Amino acid sequence: MDIEVRTPENTCIVLIDYVSGFAPLIASQTVAENVSGGRALAQTALAYDIPLIVSVGPEHDPRGVLYPEIAEVLADNRVQHRGLSFDAFEDEEFAAAVAATGRRHLIIAGLMSDGCVMHTTMSALRRDYGVSIVADATASTSVTAHHTAMARFTQLGVVPRTWMSLASEFQKSYANTETLTEYRAIQANMPGYAMLNATLGNLRNLAADNPIENQ
Repeated sequence: MDIEVRTPENTCIVLIDYVSGFAPLIASQTVAENVSGGRALAQTALAYDIPLIVSVGPEHDPRGVLYPEIAEVLADNRVQHRGLSFDAFEDEEFAAAVAATGRRHLIIAGLMSDGCVMHTTMSALRRDYGVSIVADATASTSVTAHHTAMARFTQLGVVPRTWMSLASEFQKSYANTETLTEYRAIQANMPGYAMLNATLGNLRNLAADNPIENQ
């Protein structure tokens, strides 16, 4: 059983095929949930200085471009175009980029659960990488397809995660003020947390504006 704490020193985040043309095919979660999950993972990588590899299909792919919401977060981080292979490791540039990180545990998410995510994960396992799948940032064409893929993953020792649990593992505590602003920005990908943090901010501002009432 793998219970090693995930840290920026042992982890690499891999995002697979968050491409706009695939969005209409998603049926195991909403498109908004898939976009939010992918964006949260990109934010997590940048906030905690974790190696991030973003892989999509060929350049000028007629199926569309990387989700704009993720591209905005990435800014100057380069997206890798791997051509037509389902398994990202079949692309030499991708395989070399993963190896160059020196990390042996991959956090993988993207589209589709039973397609390119599946083939890339299986290849990672064959290369003796440890793998976690971010279940709520990964989707497929049906609930059955997604759940079947997740069942196969867990049978092979892949660890299912959520994007919030991952960010929390890196953040560790609200007392960690060095990255607290970034952590709350990641939380904001879940509307309920965005509302909660806004409420807490308003309460802090109210207390600061009324010091006598709070003595």
